Amino acid sequence: MLGRLAGSVLRRRWLVLAFWGVVVVAGSLSAGRLPGLLSTSLAVPGTSSERADTILAQQFGQNVEGTFTVVLRRRHVSTAELRELDRDLARAARVVPAASTTPFQVGGDVLYADVGSSLDIQQAAEYTAPLRRSLHHSGLAQALVTGAPALQHDLVPVLARDLRRGEVVAVTVALVLLAWFSGVSLALVVPFAVALCSTAASLGIIFLLAHVVVTALYVPNLVELVGLGLAIDYSLLIVQRFREELAMEPDDVDRAVRQTMRSAGRTVLVSGTAVAVGLSALLLVPVPFVRSLGLAGLVVPLVSILTALTVQPVLLSLLGRRVWRAGGPSRRRPGGRDGIWSAIGGLVVRRRAAVLACSLALLLLASAPIAWLRLTPGSLNALPASLPSTRALDLVRAEVGPGVVTPIEVVVDAGKDGHAGSPPIAAATLRLAHQLLGDPEVYVVAIGTRAPYVDMSGRDARVVVVGRHDFGDEQSQLLVEQLRDRFVPAARFPAHVAVYVGGAPAQGVDFIGRVYGTFPLAAGLTLVVAYLVLLVAVRSILLPLVAVLLDLFSAAAAYGVLVAVFEGGVGADTLHLDHVAQISAWVPVVLFALLFGLSMDYEVFLVSRMRELWEERADSREAIAGGLGRTGGIVSVAALIMVGAVSGLVGGQVVDLQELGVGLAAGVLLDATVVRGLLLPSIMAFLGPASWWLPVCARERWSRTGPTAAGSGRRGRTSG
Repeated sequence: MLGRLAGSVLRRRWLVLAFWGVVVVAGSLSAGRLPGLLSTSLAVPGTSSERADTILAQQFGQNVEGTFTVVLRRRHVSTAELRELDRDLARAARVVPAASTTPFQVGGDVLYADVGSSLDIQQAAEYTAPLRRSLHHSGLAQALVTGAPALQHDLVPVLARDLRRGEVVAVTVALVLLAWFSGVSLALVVPFAVALCSTAASLGIIFLLAHVVVTALYVPNLVELVGLGLAIDYSLLIVQRFREELAMEPDDVDRAVRQTMRSAGRTVLVSGTAVAVGLSALLLVPVPFVRSLGLAGLVVPLVSILTALTVQPVLLSLLGRRVWRAGGPSRRRPGGRDGIWSAIGGLVVRRRAAVLACSLALLLLASAPIAWLRLTPGSLNALPASLPSTRALDLVRAEVGPGVVTPIEVVVDAGKDGHAGSPPIAAATLRLAHQLLGDPEVYVVAIGTRAPYVDMSGRDARVVVVGRHDFGDEQSQLLVEQLRDRFVPAARFPAHVAVYVGGAPAQGVDFIGRVYGTFPLAAGLTLVVAYLVLLVAVRSILLPLVAVLLDLFSAAAAYGVLVAVFEGGVGADTLHLDHVAQISAWVPVVLFALLFGLSMDYEVFLVSRMRELWEERADSREAIAGGLGRTGGIVSVAALIMVGAVSGLVGGQVVDLQELGVGLAAGVLLDATVVRGLLLPSIMAFLGPASWWLPVCARERWSRTGPTAAGSGRRGRTSG
């Protein structure tokens, strides 16, 4: 099928190139407009915090994600001066549609007030710069603006700069590795051309999706850097296989292209499908932020497959024999073995017990720090300190306290208008406030019988609880849980009254609870689907099971490195990384999905060639050693290219992306070397011919359907 597809593409080569040229232009234009559609929202639909925040927005006019906080450093301000500042703020806030302002509050040596709006976070972020200019012209030139919209506005250019810098690093690393591995020739152009088409198309699709689904602010960085590495990896595999086929078919370039796509093309198809399966687990997590990362990640491998099967054959056909480096063929004989990996393959087969034991010991050692893994939905400490919005936050936190910035909001829904102030509800609210004041984590509790503590209808009341720690800290998470499980029940509200705990701390608790409450099931389903995909790809009962289990080792080791670096500080100063007390909760989930997919990628690369040799010679040891010798070099270079790509995340200023980058780099390196290069072959050496065992019915069926996933189409032996 893929050979026929390649033939069809080659017959329409100029039409294919024209189509992808249009895609690149359209995708590039879409990428420039994408940031305005992105969001940092961690809202979790259907939770107590989401219901509380909805009531606060609708009944109290407090839309957390559309509210700015204006901060001034002032000392000894008189009442008259405060009234004048309030008038200046109200005048400046007119640039924000339907804005409402609160009076300035005094805290230490700072004044702070809110400018609220009904806008969502993306819309409100667009008014950050106009509000800052308006404050300057209204006599508040020294005012700093923060809040969720301002933070998002300030993060966009930081992420863009980090992405451009990361792309330069990724392309440079890839170019050096490709030149070292394959030699200098026109073939170096092919992976980058394919990557350009792939990333442009992916960003164009995500631009369209962002109009209908909440899309995380980090999506462009993830798509462009991971997509770049993935596209180059696939292209490298196909180019190397094309060289082998061209050596056997030197006078018929198009035939060599078709044979290449039958073999390496099918490997890429299976590999990309495995990556997509891994990332599809995120779509089953009912949290928009995580789901958007999964959706974006799912687009990347699918588009990479499409470009590899359409753009790549055309480029190889046009280049023809010029894929060799200047002066002749590559220093690696086509179809031959890499000396280092051949030696490793022979060692693994001869010393399989020692290799197995050492590999497991290394992975267990790397995984050990998982015991200290602590999660946070987000942390104000993780924001770049240079941002003006961050400086404003730091000022309020230092002078007033961290909990003031993100208080807990307890919303009491009386069920009927005018009942919020009824004696039973008022008594229960007072009991709740007294209990909270006895908790050492609580700094301030604010209640009242009029606005802003009771809405205009008299149906809803609010209790503002200011803690002593940031919203993502463990102490704040514990306070939210105690509020829900102990303090609210003990306050004895009437049975018909609904009490919701909201605000940023509660939203964070719900975020972690919903993500980790559903992800295990999603991951389990993904493992089952991946097993079935690999079963068809490598035509073995045991190897897909081994592969899936080894993925868990890779993920555990990556988690361990992540904790050691960021929580333990191991190597953090050398790499110029931030030291944090907790890991961002979304990072381990996305890291698992990405690593799972990439691990399947390398699994298919290696095992498909081993399968090919097994079918040729029916010698298990020769298949293992020969497969490593022929494919180990490609897999190791592909892994290094991917590490170079994700290093763009590590070198950025946003801690969350640093964490993802370090975890991916460590996981990819360990998986491609220790797990796939040593542990998997040593297990296969123990299994021997049983590695390729299939039930008789499956053997007979597949023997009638043609060659294996990696087969070139010219080999006839089937598994046995």
